[in-house]
Amino acid sequence: MTATSSSTRAVRGGAGKPLLSIRDFNVEYRTGAGSTVEAVRGVDLDLYPGESLALVGESGCGKTTFGLGLLRLLPRLGHASGKVIFNRGDGTEIDVLGLDGRDLRQFRWRDAAMVFQGAMNAFNPVLKIRAHMHDTMRAHGRASRQEIEDRAGELLRLVRLEPERVMDCYPHELSGGMRQRVLIAMSLLLEPEVLILDEPTTALDILTQRSVVDVLHEVRERLGFSMIFISHDLSLAAELADRVATMYAGRIVETGGVRDLFYKPRHPYTLGLIKAVPPIVGDLPDLESIPGGPPSLAALPPGCKFNPRCRYATEECTEADPPLFPVTDQPGAGHEVACIHWKDVHLDRQVRSEDMGTAS
Repeated sequence: MTATSSSTRAVRGGAGKPLLSIRDFNVEYRTGAGSTVEAVRGVDLDLYPGESLALVGESGCGKTTFGLGLLRLLPRLGHASGKVIFNRGDGTEIDVLGLDGRDLRQFRWRDAAMVFQGAMNAFNPVLKIRAHMHDTMRAHGRASRQEIEDRAGELLRLVRLEPERVMDCYPHELSGGMRQRVLIAMSLLLEPEVLILDEPTTALDILTQRSVVDVLHEVRERLGFSMIFISHDLSLAAELADRVATMYAGRIVETGGVRDLFYKPRHPYTLGLIKAVPPIVGDLPDLESIPGGPPSLAALPPGCKFNPRCRYATEECTEADPPLFPVTDQPGAGHEVACIHWKDVHLDRQVRSEDMGTAS
């Protein structure tokens, strides 16, 4: 699937009540010196029922920390603040950051689940897959052995695995792609409404990546859950997302429909990411890398955090970090950008649907 076909899916932003409403979300880490480092800063996002949102950016920009913070899975020195409201299908409103103890454990698998980048690290190496399935469901009140077997078998078949073979395997007896698909199946055991995937294809070869992406398409189409897809791979965002958010130095700097961001990027950073991707067909254009490197989160530059690497930067860019502005020449599109020079930012080559490619 290409960027063009992905863009035909409805962009649900602003339509109805969001499933997950995130306001002024911050994550801080305490350092050994007693100071704090802001890894995620002032994120405002909505995730709507059935929507797939891709979160893209360079390594170290805060994507994974954002996902871990939403599910309260941060390491001991991390602290999340702000407002994260989950609206259950039955009308119940849950303040996620206010949960504790049993309520938090129930939320993590019943309402929202996460598929981690390193599937092997998500499993207990001395337990078989059957034991993982049983322990997960029993921890949430599902005690019938037959119910667990039926549910696990159904999901394993849905991700193109044979339950009869896989259930009696230890994690190390499965290939990387099989482990990743088992983890996807496990995350869906309790039918969560939100699934967060953190670079689920990064450690896999190209053919296995293709298989995992196809599985995600099929599973989401059948079960209808909402998805936050964390990746640095723009081709995956083009294929899997309805909407895309670009993150830089812990902050969302652009968000909009997949077609808007890939065909009409308005933040210099999003533009730089796209221009660094070679097309897979036709003539090879001049590729451009983004100069410099991501800033240290412990010593962020003044003003717009991208200004030291930005060719559009002016003195005004060093004075204040701009908020997200609506892109006014695309009314109703829900396209927002944190750049005072957004009107000057244009993709100076024609992006074809093939340029984004497929999963790679």
